[in-house]
Amino acid sequence: MRRTAVRAAAAGGEPQEALPATAVPESAPAAAPAAAAPAPAAYRLQTEFPFELPRGYVDEAGTVHRDGVMRLATARDELVPLRDIRVQENPAYLSVVLLGRVITRLGTLPLVHDGIVENMFASDLAFLQDFYRQVNAEGHTRASVRCPHCSEPFEVELGGSRLGES
Repeated sequence: MRRTAVRAAAAGGEPQEALPATAVPESAPAAAPAAAAPAPAAYRLQTEFPFELPRGYVDEAGTVHRDGVMRLATARDELVPLRDIRVQENPAYLSVVLLGRVITRLGTLPLVHDGIVENMFASDLAFLQDFYRQVNAEGHTRASVRCPHCSEPFEVELGGSRLGES
């Protein structure tokens, strides 16, 4: 089954196998255009994801900022921080620089950057690292399992790699 069939099934349609193309003889008359069939629903990629920090970032004025938005990371987002001298001296700093690039909004702050992430509580940093993995892994780190006692299905998170490693 092809990806388009999987998408159709996910959208509620029946999965269909792609039909092979058939050759039309040159002498055959052109087919009249069929009645306008409804266009298939366009696949929309979600690129921004809202979150709420467990504790919240406290700015200089004492305001707590908890709600924010993270966008999908690009290859550039993961490569550029590797050139940062702070990351080269301390690889653990990679997550701080990377999160500073992909968090687009945090509370009422006008700008989010690595200096903001650097001053977050450790629990919020851990939350954002896990959230980054979930957003950028497209769920590939989850597995469906069944409880051995009651046979109820549920999902488990298998991802455990460090932030910035795909």
